[in-house]
Amino acid sequence: MNISIIGTGYVGLVTGTCFAETGNQVICVDIDEAKVKSMKTGNMPIYEPDLDTLFERNLKSGRLQFTTDLKKAVDKTDIIFLALPTPPGEDGSADLSYILEVADKLGPMIKTYKVIVDKSTVPVGTAEKVDAAVSAKCKYEFDVVSNPEFLREGYAVNDFMKPDRVIIGTSSEKAKGIMEELYKPYVRQGNPIFFMDLRSAELTKYAANSFLATKISFMNEIANLCEKLGADVDMVRIGIGADDRIGKRFLFPGIGYGGSCFPKDVKALVHSAREQKYNFRILKSVMEVNEMQKFAIVDKIKKHFGSIANLNIALWGLAFKPDTDDIRESPAVAIALELLKEKAKVTAFDPAAMGNVKKLMGDKISYAANEYEALNGADALVIATEWGMFRTPDFELMKKKLKKAVIFDGRNLYTVQQMNKLGFKYFSIGRK
Repeated sequence: MNISIIGTGYVGLVTGTCFAETGNQVICVDIDEAKVKSMKTGNMPIYEPDLDTLFERNLKSGRLQFTTDLKKAVDKTDIIFLALPTPPGEDGSADLSYILEVADKLGPMIKTYKVIVDKSTVPVGTAEKVDAAVSAKCKYEFDVVSNPEFLREGYAVNDFMKPDRVIIGTSSEKAKGIMEELYKPYVRQGNPIFFMDLRSAELTKYAANSFLATKISFMNEIANLCEKLGADVDMVRIGIGADDRIGKRFLFPGIGYGGSCFPKDVKALVHSAREQKYNFRILKSVMEVNEMQKFAIVDKIKKHFGSIANLNIALWGLAFKPDTDDIRESPAVAIALELLKEKAKVTAFDPAAMGNVKKLMGDKISYAANEYEALNGADALVIATEWGMFRTPDFELMKKKLKKAVIFDGRNLYTVQQMNKLGFKYFSIGRK
């Protein structure tokens, strides 16, 4: 099929590349000329495992193309995916200006039947707004479809190529047939394609992410209670996770969720509820707990040292999760800023995200060439992102480099027994 992807951010680039991988002709559109030029020469602007291989292969084959010319892309394609940013406003509402601006431009460009697909995470009613914007300037037949993405950063290629499910919102049988044919290669193992009305499809994405965020905040509350009661959150997690009604995933306590999806989507769903005069009490608590949890480690540091001022703190991890360079709403960045606020000095290491943090924070913190260099003369180590390389480090080398053998582990990478045996003063989440 001939497909255009409007927007080459995280979702757009993964979507376009993975569609090209199954033989589709894909044109990706972006207004950033420098970015488009760079991608044309094979430079991938994001870090995502396995995406670079697919990107290079499909770019060389000609199935994946990049342009700044929206009209050219629309003329040559039958399915138009909108993968544009929907940043949150101060009130939590999703900013639809990028989507509606493109929708307004699409109207006069459409000369033959097109399927316009909302791939971005958008509030209920967005498809209707897109339809209205296109209809105002279009004389030809088209359909608007909602097809929310469920891509986990760090696993996005696998999530796209082998989805748990595909959600498609449409009332058009014609559009339904086209979308079903498009996704057939990705559900050959029998995973379902769920067709539903537009509004239900739009809400499904918000509901899914908000539920997962709720699980995380709930476990963080349980972890905090474990510390006060002398219980072990790992044991509690295992005990409840064995119940198939609950499941084992998203039960790991830590320093809160971050990234481009959970914080934004929870806020947006609360805002949508507020517009309908509904008080979404649970999600308000989820946001409150998550905000407080980011600083649980800082509170532990204060309690142990008395004062943070002039301490040298090593920080392992800056991305909001491993296997990505994404620092949006990252608890690690929030911790670094809070440590600076308390007059501490921070030296950080992250295998992928330091470039993005440098753009944000400049030289407010120091950056190490590797995880061990960050420890030189540090009074304590804070672990904020669970990168694989941090799970089995050289503990004897760590002790030699640290001024004091103190670890504040925000991701519970090690066991209390292990750290005691090795001679570390060890603080984790929800454990003695």
